[in-house]
Amino acid sequence: MKVAFVGLGQMGSAIAANLLKAGHNVTVYNRTRSRAEALQSLGAVVANTPGEAVSETEVVLTMLADDRAVEAVVFGKGNILDSLGAEAIHVSMSTISVALSGRLALAHQEKKQHYVAAPVFGRPDSAAAAKLFVVAAGKSEPVARCRDLFNAIGQKTFEIGEEPIAANLFKLSGNFLITSVIESLAESFALVRKFGFDQDKFLEVMTESLFTTPVYKNYGTILTKEKFDPPGFKLPLGLKDNRLVLAAAEEKAVPMPIATLVGNNFLAAIAQGFGESDWSAVARVTFRNAGL
Repeated sequence: MKVAFVGLGQMGSAIAANLLKAGHNVTVYNRTRSRAEALQSLGAVVANTPGEAVSETEVVLTMLADDRAVEAVVFGKGNILDSLGAEAIHVSMSTISVALSGRLALAHQEKKQHYVAAPVFGRPDSAAAAKLFVVAAGKSEPVARCRDLFNAIGQKTFEIGEEPIAANLFKLSGNFLITSVIESLAESFALVRKFGFDQDKFLEVMTESLFTTPVYKNYGTILTKEKFDPPGFKLPLGLKDNRLVLAAAEEKAVPMPIATLVGNNFLAAIAQGFGESDWSAVARVTFRNAGL
C-alpha cells in the first residue's frame, strides 16, 4: 500500500519503520528533517511538507505530540487536508482531544476523504517490536482498508465502532487508568518502604498473585528501580493527556477526583525539575511527600 507517515518521534519512527519492513511504500515527513532521513535506508521517501507527503497516497498516518501539532499539519500551510485525494484516508494515531477528533472527522468528510482515529497503547519498545495495541474507530470500509497497516505495527487491533471520537476517549481513559496505577503503586511502595520492608518483594507478591498484568509489572519495576530516564513518554505529555481527559469529563459533567489528584502531582513534578523524565517520575512527588 502507498502510505504517508507524518510525525517521527520515538513512537512514529518505530511505527514507520515497521510499515517499511512489511513492504509498504512509505513517504515520510517530520518537522526535524533528520528524523525522516534516518528512514531512507529502509526505503522511505522524504517529503518537504505534509501536503507533499500525502499528495499521491492512499493513507496518511499521523503520530504527533498534541492537538496543536495535529492542527498544524492538517490545517496549516502545506497541509494534509487540501492535498489528500478524495477517498483517501487520514489515520490519526495521536493522543488528541475528543473535540479535535470530531473536528477532523467533519473536515475530512467535507473534502470527501475518510478519517479513522486509531490511537495506540504501548511504549516505544513495544512500537519497535510491532507489539502495539491499536484502538480503531471510523466507518467500516476505511477501517477495513487499514487492517494490513495495523497488523504490521501491532499485536491486536480493537475495532470499536464508527464514531472516531470513541477511540480517542478510550485512549484518554486508558491513559488515566495507567496514571492511577502509577500513583497507587507509588503510594504502596512508599508505605512499604517507610515500614522498612522490601518493595521489590512486595511487587513480586502483587504481580504474581492479584495484579498479573503488564502495566503493574512494567511500571512497578520502573518505580522500584526509579528508572525514569531516558523517558519512554515524557512527563509533560502525561500532563497534557490528563488535561484532555478532564476536559472530556467536564463536557459531560463527570467528576474525576483521582485524575485531578494525578494532574496536580504532574504539575508538582514539573515544578520540581522532572519535566524531561518519564511520566512515571510523577511517583517522585509521592515519595518526597512521604519523606523518602
